Amino acid sequence: MAIQKTDKIWHNGKFIAWDDATLHVMSHVVHYGSSVFEGIRCYALPTGPAIFRAPEHMQRLVDSARIYRIDIPFTRDEIVRAMVELVRHNGVWPCYIRPIVLRGYGEAGVNPFNSPTEVYICNYPWEKYLGADASEGVDVCVSSWTRIAPNTLPAMAKSGANYMNSQLIKMEAIVNGYAEGIALDVSGYVSEGSGENLFVVRNGVLHTAPLGNSVLPGITRDSVLQIARDLGIKIVEQQIPRESLYIADEVFFTGTAAEITPIRSVDKITVGKGKLGPVTKSLQSEFYGIVRGEKADRYDWLTPVPVGAKQPVGV
Repeated sequence: MAIQKTDKIWHNGKFIAWDDATLHVMSHVVHYGSSVFEGIRCYALPTGPAIFRAPEHMQRLVDSARIYRIDIPFTRDEIVRAMVELVRHNGVWPCYIRPIVLRGYGEAGVNPFNSPTEVYICNYPWEKYLGADASEGVDVCVSSWTRIAPNTLPAMAKSGANYMNSQLIKMEAIVNGYAEGIALDVSGYVSEGSGENLFVVRNGVLHTAPLGNSVLPGITRDSVLQIARDLGIKIVEQQIPRESLYIADEVFFTGTAAEITPIRSVDKITVGKGKLGPVTKSLQSEFYGIVRGEKADRYDWLTPVPVGAKQPVGV
């Protein structure tokens, strides 16, 4: 999916032109992957655009930077306000928002401390991820690539370096004819997709891997868990054997891009009846009802963007 340009990008507290958001080839991030980032959706509600769980996403950005000893010269709330202003200024929604904190052009070598911190925020129109309708589901495989092991790279940080592992998982899936890959952790238990958390339903019980299985603490994952509790769905967070994927009644991905995407088959074994299951459907109904403004925002998940007379731009 090609990125569509918008008018401005937020950089270190100021708006700059899209084409001016460039880096020197000797920037630390280019050579050593020294960045942390977020992906956030801004939805088009009947009342206007609203950003989904903006404070939680920005807290995770701050946490990721802290793990990597990157000092961000802005507070969480300042970055939230910057996202709101960027969406308002560009007048593009629904959209995807990408804040990124990176180490820029400074000193050569692995030591990052003498490279400056740069903060950018972009927003742009976003198509449906994984190419699937919310009711159809996708065909996936278990990847031969394992998720990063504990005490190698921190899985709880959403860092650019971690996504080299994700790229291997994703490319392998694509060249073998699948929409996505599911990675196991270093012990052989189910971890997550290349860019999504994973849920398994068996006998009406919702299972998901704990954070200790090299799982990113997903914001949509947390949202689904909150909804499931309110719906009275039993939740189990524990290690998931690979074979559970093959005997599950339902399996689905969650994530900012994937939202709630059902999985139709794993390794060419049909999941359940091969169609949208009742638990996934009920979770989708609540989630999409809230983010589309069809149901009350009872969790206070949406940060409205004041836009005046500006109109939404379709994708």
